[in-house]
Amino acid sequence: MAEAVEKINDIERRVKVIVPIAPYQGEISQKFQQLTKTARVQGFRPGKVPLKIVEQQYGGDVKSEVYTKAIESKFGEFVQKNNLRVAGMPDIQHEPLEKVNKDFEFTATFEIFPEFKLSDFKKIKVTKYETSITESDVKKTIEVIQKQRASYSKVDRPAKMGDKVMAKMQSFIDGEVAESTGKESLDFILGDVGRVKGFDDQLVGLKADETKEFTIKYPKDYSTKELSNKDVKYIVSLQEVLSASLPKIDEDFAKSLGVADGNLKNMKEEIKSSLLEESGRRIEANLKQQVFKAFVDNHKFELPKSLIGAEINRLAQTTYQNMQKQGVDPKDIKLEPSMFEENAKTACKLRIILGNIVDNNSLQASTDQIKEKVKEFATNYDDKDQAIKWFYEDEKRLDEPRALATEDNVVAWFLKQCKSETKKIELDLVLAGQFS
Repeated sequence: MAEAVEKINDIERRVKVIVPIAPYQGEISQKFQQLTKTARVQGFRPGKVPLKIVEQQYGGDVKSEVYTKAIESKFGEFVQKNNLRVAGMPDIQHEPLEKVNKDFEFTATFEIFPEFKLSDFKKIKVTKYETSITESDVKKTIEVIQKQRASYSKVDRPAKMGDKVMAKMQSFIDGEVAESTGKESLDFILGDVGRVKGFDDQLVGLKADETKEFTIKYPKDYSTKELSNKDVKYIVSLQEVLSASLPKIDEDFAKSLGVADGNLKNMKEEIKSSLLEESGRRIEANLKQQVFKAFVDNHKFELPKSLIGAEINRLAQTTYQNMQKQGVDPKDIKLEPSMFEENAKTACKLRIILGNIVDNNSLQASTDQIKEKVKEFATNYDDKDQAIKWFYEDEKRLDEPRALATEDNVVAWFLKQCKSETKKIELDLVLAGQFS
């Protein structure tokens, strides 16, 4: 009897399948015969256990093993015959397999990948950013490197921009403690980017062992939602003020950056080259981000819950591992699935759309494209040849280069379909990720 597929909703299906037991009796008998040689039963020597005793003692386990494989095989045949793209693992229900003595039925409830029509990409516009590297950009980069290599010494004077300070602090929102360093101290450099505007200004002029209380109004568009548009009160106690001593820009400085001959002109050229390479990567990443966002924003379809669940688990596990690496006690880690649900939905939706585009347009990465991507990866290692060899020693290691090369193909394909504009952007904005 042909299996009738029941449509529960757009992506959920149910089917009932009959499994005849006759084709599996030979395999069951063979397993019993093998067990007579290895089974250990009290009162019998190894290898001398009667077949009937083996069947009585191990019959249920053997039946469960054989019929479980039979169910998997039958479900696989059903999926293939009906050309179904199953998403996630099916929920299979059946009677206890150890008690099966005649043909039996199982019910499989499962999800399939959604069917959808790709949007008209001709209506979508993306921005291709361009930047240039000036002498000023190179100079700024050298100054940043200088600051990164600065040495600091304790001073007995008020703090000023560029100083490193050691401080204890507490923050309050609506009268409740939001954060506190407790007995520990934080160290940071006054004037560094990344902190809310005005915070460092409040500490300028403060000396060690002095405490200041002040309030900062966070902007509405602040990246941390909990702080956006909030008045946050701070109590900061400076422990130490340290003055920076910058290294000289000389031959030794150039050599420390990998310029073998210590030539400052060559150093500047290498820095310029690095800035071009890095800005190119970031602009390319931004373009890919625009394309992928366009895919997600311009398609609507139901997502398989099984895929979302698996992605939530993956994101939670990655977050958990990262927090452990940062020294967080596992007992203090409580990750709720809801924390990852939106990101999981976006990732699943994008993956489904990408798969559709890749399969329907034959955009899978070629061997040469994968090889080029591996070479790019290898530039991050001291021994490039050894790194390339490492990638090719295990096929699974090529998964990431293959996926990224395929994504590049999708972006190139999309750019032929959509509208685009070119826009100049300053290097500082590129490196800060502030694409407008």
